[in-house]
Amino acid sequence: MTEPIFLRLIKLLLPASSSTLHVGGTPRLSGFGSRHTRYYSSTLRSLNEVEGQRKDVKWLTLPPFTPTVNGADLGKVLSDRHSEAKCGVGATSTTTALKWVLKCCPELPRSLVQKLFRLRQVRRESAAEENETIETQEHKHRLKRVTAKDTLNLGDRIFLPASVKETPQEKHECGITAAEVNFIQSLVLHKDPAILVLNKPPGLPVQVHRLDRDCTGILVMGRTQTSATALHSIFREKTFRASDDIGKKRRILQRRYLALVIGCPRRPKGFVSASLGKVVVNNGRSDRIAIIDNSSELSSQHAITEYRVIGSSPHGYSWLELSPLTGRKHQLRVHCAEVLGTPIVGDYRYGWQAHRRWKHFDVPDEEDSNGDEELPFGLNMNKGSISEKQPRLHLHCKHIVLPNVSQALQDVQSSSTHDLGNVESLEFVAPLPPYMQRSWNLTKS
Repeated sequence: MTEPIFLRLIKLLLPASSSTLHVGGTPRLSGFGSRHTRYYSSTLRSLNEVEGQRKDVKWLTLPPFTPTVNGADLGKVLSDRHSEAKCGVGATSTTTALKWVLKCCPELPRSLVQKLFRLRQVRRESAAEENETIETQEHKHRLKRVTAKDTLNLGDRIFLPASVKETPQEKHECGITAAEVNFIQSLVLHKDPAILVLNKPPGLPVQVHRLDRDCTGILVMGRTQTSATALHSIFREKTFRASDDIGKKRRILQRRYLALVIGCPRRPKGFVSASLGKVVVNNGRSDRIAIIDNSSELSSQHAITEYRVIGSSPHGYSWLELSPLTGRKHQLRVHCAEVLGTPIVGDYRYGWQAHRRWKHFDVPDEEDSNGDEELPFGLNMNKGSISEKQPRLHLHCKHIVLPNVSQALQDVQSSSTHDLGNVESLEFVAPLPPYMQRSWNLTKS
């Protein structure tokens, strides 16, 4: 699929001030291309020209600096609400001039903003001077220069040359069709001021709670930097405290995956607790994740997965419900293949030996209703079931429960005596892609 176009379409669902796809890693999506370089070069030349004509300079006033919610603190409290619900969530009371300009003017490229500081074109008015008498203000009428690393205090204002806002609003001519836009919108499961949740199709590489490129299902994104940081913190804290969640029926963060595996685990349910680490293979040409027997090694990461067999087939397949209590790279795939001995169908990286003996599910011609209809971006969601010679990865993030980050942010911002113990949970369910639904129907017949 055409990944850059797909990501640009997703950004249409995010606010203009957000460039963050969020929960595990944070890919940055730039709203500017190389076509703006020529304009910004001329803008910088004009700024140099007015250096000697400072009396005629017109300023663009940015909003006064105000504290923002500390997303890391918020996520930490939400991940352990029962014991820390009434703990305070910190706020960032200082920031640098560069960070504040980038936050207030997300449409300006970072390179341009940094050049403005280097050319000494940025000014500051401190909150203390603003509150002084008119006579004193007239004595200190001249704005002070500010560097990129200078710290701002509450109420400080930043001034930029007004010419920077003359940026032409060019439209991106990337050939996106109405059908492609409608397809992206059809993937939306939830949208609020803080997060965006999609039912991810296969083939989209993202670093979102370890949702691999070929894995499908629920994809959570932060729509602002604060919400993205809060989501990072929630997932990180639950990984650190995974051992405390063993045996709990109700967890603050719940993730359930549906996987079709080759074979059947010896026990119908249980926990897999095995450390993972990266190992080098093929004479150093590549690497992979493997079970690390010596958990004391610095490179190993403790990983816990809860599993349950929800169905088996006489043809040698089993459907598993997998709940990762930690969020390690390729955790579910490695635990299934190397610990349970049941590699996931379509996982040629960790189940290559089983797939060398692969015999696809024989289906009479009249029952083989796999269509060749392609969706936007070259996707064909009908191809890839167990009736194919080369099936797709059968791993789907079907169900997620997590705290309502949007409500928590509103509570913290509206009251200094907030109680996050009352924050509700959000629950999302993503239907199976057509090829996995077909495999489900075949194994159940």
